[in-house]
Amino acid sequence: MEALKGIRILDMTHVQAGPTCSQLLAWMGADVIKLEPPNGDATRGQLRDMPNADSLYFTMLNCNKRSITVNMKSPDGKTVFVELVKKCDILMENFGPGVLDRFGFSWEKVHEINPRIVMGSIKGFGSSGPYADFKAYENVAQAMGGSMSTTGVPNGRPFVTGAQIGDSGTGLHLAIGLLAALRQRDRTGQGQYVEVAMMDGIMNLCRVKWRDHQRLTRGPLPEYSAATHQGMGAVPRAGNDSGGGQLGNAIRCNPGGTNDFIYIVVQEAVWEALAKRIGPEVGMPGLATDPKFATIENRRRHQGDMWEIIGEFALKHGKRDLMGILNEINVPCGPIMSTEDLANDEHVKLREMYVELDHPQRGKWWNVGMPIKLSASPAEIRRSPLLGEHTEEILADVLGYSDEQIEKLDRSGAFRSTLKKGTIRIDS
Repeated sequence: MEALKGIRILDMTHVQAGPTCSQLLAWMGADVIKLEPPNGDATRGQLRDMPNADSLYFTMLNCNKRSITVNMKSPDGKTVFVELVKKCDILMENFGPGVLDRFGFSWEKVHEINPRIVMGSIKGFGSSGPYADFKAYENVAQAMGGSMSTTGVPNGRPFVTGAQIGDSGTGLHLAIGLLAALRQRDRTGQGQYVEVAMMDGIMNLCRVKWRDHQRLTRGPLPEYSAATHQGMGAVPRAGNDSGGGQLGNAIRCNPGGTNDFIYIVVQEAVWEALAKRIGPEVGMPGLATDPKFATIENRRRHQGDMWEIIGEFALKHGKRDLMGILNEINVPCGPIMSTEDLANDEHVKLREMYVELDHPQRGKWWNVGMPIKLSASPAEIRRSPLLGEHTEEILADVLGYSDEQIEKLDRSGAFRSTLKKGTIRIDS
């Protein structure tokens, strides 16, 4: 049985943050109705890699959903929306500030229509505060949430992360909030408004940097390779430092290509075994007893020298071979995996984290799989919907409309912006 079977979600979100959340809930078994304007989610046409087909940007974020087109500028379209709100457990939106209010559907109005519904909203900076009306994108959120200022090399430019922590990270936060709100509704009978701001989500994901921000008021950060001192204020960028109590870094391997690196964490408990393994190969048979590296405090003080020694050893081995060598002595490590590496990795395939799907427009394509493994309700991943593919199905099955009602609404412009020839246009 699917974990969220029986939960129906009206999903008005678009682009990435909201669709990440609703796709995850759909994989858990929720019936996600993706409500789109007549011209569809903008990402259907963004970054297209083949003509006349939904882009990968859209297909990879909208699996297991049903699509209905509704013209929210049409009175009949708004009527359909209201009827769907009455039938759903969750309403999701990530419009710009005030957009849904201008359609006439504030949270107060939605709650009046269906007191049991949970409404989830994603905003750049939330609905309160001096930034509330500002627009945000992935990298804007990273810039303002503390991620960029702490990502990159010391004294270099700030960098965004490769992972979409602003959009997809916010979507994951919203999923947690929605499930909590549903649990509370089961006890109280009342829905509630759940808001996640992208900036807030980034701050939460930067929690260890806030740890270090406060530590700096009392002294330096000895695990950082960058120079730090008491009272310096902002946490600096520190390259590939581990960010934890143990030293870590990315080390180049043989043959020295763009992604021929391995990340190594030198725990206190593994130093002796590591030093005994690498010392003889780099002409330092006494490395394990060298007082310069005997304690973690000394290794922190001389971490530049330590990484140079480890780096000399690493250049003699490929990154996967080195992973095997180091795992034999329990050293935490991982090769830097490119997208090509991951697409062909046996572990990834076994975990069903890169799955092949079929699409009527695209043919065969691949999506990242479900990262949450539920033992009693494993996810079955299905392709994304075509624009409006399930409009009639949803109107009939969810709202109980007859063929005649659907035809009348269609002619009125409830589902599309261009009316049939000979009809009167009533939307504006």
